[in-house]
Amino acid sequence: MTGPATIFDRPNRYIGQPTPRADAARLLAGRGRFVDDIQLPRMVHAAFHRSPHAHARIVSVDVTAARAASGVLGVWTGAEMAALVTPYVGVLTHMAGLRSAPQHPLAVDVARWQGEPLVMIVARSRAEAEDAAELVEVDYEELPPACDATTALAKDAAVIHADFGSNLAWERKVDVGDIDAAFAQPGVQIVEREFRFGRHTGVTLESRGTVCEFDPSEGCLTMHYSGQAPHMMQVILSRLMSLPEENVRVISNDVGGSFGIKIHTYGDELAAAVAARALGRPVKFVADRMESFLTDIHARDHVVKARMGVTASGTIVGIDMHDLTGIGPFSMYPRTSAIECNQVLNLTGAPYTMQHYRAHGQVVFQNKNLMCQYRAVGHPIAMAVADGLLEDAARVIGMDPVELRRRNLMADDSYPRSSTAGMKLDDLSHQAALKKLCEIMDYDGLRAEQARLREQGIFRGIGFVSMVEVTNPSPMFYGIGGAPIASQDGATVRLDAGGALHVSSSITEQGQGTNGILAQIAAGVFGVDIDRVKVTTGDTGTVPYGGGTWASRGAGIGGEAMLLAAQALKEQVLDVAAVMLQSEPGLLDIRGGAVVDAATGAERMGLADLARTVYYRGNELPSDLKPELIATRHYRVTDFPFVFTNGAMAAHVEVDPETGFVKVLHFWAVEDCGRVINPMLVDEQVRGGVVQGIGGALYEECLYSDDGQLLNATMADYMVPMAAEMPEITVAHIETPTKTSFLGAKGAGEAGTGGAPAAILNAVNDALQPMGATIWQMPMTPERILKVLGKV
Repeated sequence: MTGPATIFDRPNRYIGQPTPRADAARLLAGRGRFVDDIQLPRMVHAAFHRSPHAHARIVSVDVTAARAASGVLGVWTGAEMAALVTPYVGVLTHMAGLRSAPQHPLAVDVARWQGEPLVMIVARSRAEAEDAAELVEVDYEELPPACDATTALAKDAAVIHADFGSNLAWERKVDVGDIDAAFAQPGVQIVEREFRFGRHTGVTLESRGTVCEFDPSEGCLTMHYSGQAPHMMQVILSRLMSLPEENVRVISNDVGGSFGIKIHTYGDELAAAVAARALGRPVKFVADRMESFLTDIHARDHVVKARMGVTASGTIVGIDMHDLTGIGPFSMYPRTSAIECNQVLNLTGAPYTMQHYRAHGQVVFQNKNLMCQYRAVGHPIAMAVADGLLEDAARVIGMDPVELRRRNLMADDSYPRSSTAGMKLDDLSHQAALKKLCEIMDYDGLRAEQARLREQGIFRGIGFVSMVEVTNPSPMFYGIGGAPIASQDGATVRLDAGGALHVSSSITEQGQGTNGILAQIAAGVFGVDIDRVKVTTGDTGTVPYGGGTWASRGAGIGGEAMLLAAQALKEQVLDVAAVMLQSEPGLLDIRGGAVVDAATGAERMGLADLARTVYYRGNELPSDLKPELIATRHYRVTDFPFVFTNGAMAAHVEVDPETGFVKVLHFWAVEDCGRVINPMLVDEQVRGGVVQGIGGALYEECLYSDDGQLLNATMADYMVPMAAEMPEITVAHIETPTKTSFLGAKGAGEAGTGGAPAAILNAVNDALQPMGATIWQMPMTPERILKVLGKV
């Protein structure tokens, strides 16, 4: 045998030459390049030198040693990266007055939070890239940080963006009725509390990551993206990298959890795309767990001062509140960091029929990691404030909290209507949900048991929440503000020659069962077994245009589009079958993968036979019959800004007054998410949401020092609920289909996270009542419990 012993043993003259041998080598090697007969890895890896300071001027950056390090292929400073990327600003035009400074993938001139990327290194391996990152030398001039949101607006506070003159990013006021006059009425009791909500984050099973590849022959960028909104990212990459939108492909296949944190623009991911174009190689970046804690968006950084007025007969007069939200040094692009505060103002007290409401929200910059949308955006704050005050008021006037709710919840036959804050509501069931909740939990029995155990020194509490959840958003959410975020979703359904369905959708799969729901809808509507449905999602190169998965919109919007597409294809197939069988479309149906007689169910023709006739022997069909055997449909909500889900939840807890530990004994959730398509998936979505709500209520908090250092950026220090902390979670349903769609499905993915913290807060305070203590700060850690009990 002559020639090289292996395909890798060859002269280096083949490098870059379009010879058959070189092409074959690349094909078989799969990921190799050859330089001087040494195979180098084709895919390369990115790592980042990140700021150790919360606020510091970057005096100089020396990357000489990093560029000379072993395996390094490219190094970019902030200024060098800024020259390659259009700056981006996280504002929306319909949020009047919102301001934020331009952002760059890497910090330029000033570092504004610990963990902000300053320099990117790309090397043959992640280890080599990290070693080189340690060789970067940065001369910093430390600046005073503004870390505490409560003092960020003080006259002597360090101003993060000097051009703005203050750290105020946005504010909004809501004023309905006359709250001062209402509270001044005789007989109105006022309860007033300050609520504090600790920052926490998503802690996804799979951290953020991307592999980006640029094809210079086509001028095309492909990003493999662990995220939720591929078409949004396609537009963002196009805009910021000055690429034609059609030359950007984003692929987001099975994602290991998102919870909202993977729906934003991160500088390190954007930098990886830029490096891929510059180097002509695929560039991989996956955040390690510490990077995730430092840079994945945080949420829930709120201080709320609120009052509720209530009469002795149990009528809620109104709520007066001020919400202060800390968002980090920038408003996140493109969804902005003001949405959470806005949601709090919109949703506080939404289930109740009060006449007066005044709310003032202020969003402030601070030298911490950016804060933005995370599962149940704003809902945990809004529900905890309203229902925490409600149960506090119930104690003051001596009324059972369930009865106080019954007297103030909107009547189930009163829709359509608006909330006091102006939210358009329809198809809700607050009264029915509360009634069912009390039945399934045996409320009277639990109260009797509670009284008996208190005599034995065992302190248990029962807490409730009646809540709403924003789902199925319309263009009113982001689109009207200029964000490249589609409110519609699309679905395509195609019948192949073997009689199977191939469906694609613009919504994405992050572990919540999206693909299963799509297959179930398509199979049920069209008439085939679910195992004959193949689903594709998350690829802008192949799926219809749409918004992706966020705000509990997958089933309600993406599912409706799939239903419409499957119906359209079914009509096509029956039209063809009617011609072939000399029948009428209305006399036929599709069941079990075959065309059948609609009246008797007798099989008339297999779908494979019909499809093969259309595809292979079209000459046998009439010339005026031109079946395509494929249908695409899009759907968006048009009648309401959102479709609201509602629910009623309750927690049963036990508090140990000696240790401060709280044990959640049982949790109940009654959810009205419209038509329940897949009960198992919906129930587990609710349970998963409750678990994250338990985390926010009792365990999870991103703790910062006064100078902006994150103190618990490891899984050893950041507490998340584990199996041992899980209570029994009972889920039940009321089904009130939304009239905005044929399917009737509302969202279900965020209710548990939005409602559980309020229910647990109320349950803990109920348990503490005999000891004369209350707590209004989350997470309710043992130390904080002992503090309100006067024991530390």
